[in-house]
Order: sequence, then structure tokens, then C-alpha cells
Amino acid sequence: MGKNYVDIENDHGATLRYRKHANGRGLVAHGAKVHPKAHIEAGAYIEPGARVGAGAIIARGAWIDEDAVIGEGAYIDAHAHVGPGAAVGDHAHVGVRTDIGPGARIVPGARIGDDETVAAGLTVATDQKGLWLAA
Repeated sequence: MGKNYVDIENDHGATLRYRKHANGRGLVAHGAKVHPKAHIEAGAYIEPGARVGAGAIIARGAWIDEDAVIGEGAYIDAHAHVGPGAAVGDHAHVGVRTDIGPGARIVPGARIGDDETVAAGLTVATDQKGLWLAA
């Protein structure tokens, strides 16, 4: 039986321990809180202080940064980045290779497309088709 954790050195030379999430085998740092019913795919990273709600899906290669919050049933697509302190609401969708800036807010149910950039501190709401609305 293999190890259920991985040690990785960060940019500041400190070593962080990540455990493999039981549902998907993605890496969850010590200090992050991920609901057991969330699905963290292999190759996804959840950093310290982040929280991921029940039923959320974090796809391969996605990165949830420190203190970010992912709501229940949210979907973070492959290679997306949710910045430090950002929040993605319940049942929201963040597209492939999309970057959510530090402190940004994605309202519940919003749909952010592929290859988008949401500026730091911005709050974004969308219609059903993913068109951005004034928030």
C-alpha cells in the first residue's frame, strides 16, 4: 500500500504536506478543509486554509489557493486557478484555464467561461449563458 501523502517544497523553501483526498486522489494541504463528498481529481491542489464544500468538483490540474472558498456543488474545471481569499459560490462553474484573482467573488450559480480572467477583488454574476452582469 502506497503513502497517502506527499511532501512538496513551496516557493519560500518550506515543506508542505499534502494528503491524497479519498474521493479523487487530489492533493489537500494540511490546514485545508475539504468535505468528504467533494471530488478532488488527481493532479488538483488545495492549499492551506482553503475550504471546499460538499459535492464540489475540482478537476485535474486545478489549483485552489490559500484561504479560498469553494461552495457546495461548484465546478472548477481543469487547470483553473482560484486565487488567495477568493470565493466561488454554490453551484457556480469556473472554466478551463480560468484565473480568479485574489479576493474575487463569483456569485452562486454563475458561469465563468474558459480562458477568462477575473480581476482581484471583483464580484462577478452571470446569466444562464455565462454573460457577465453588473454586480
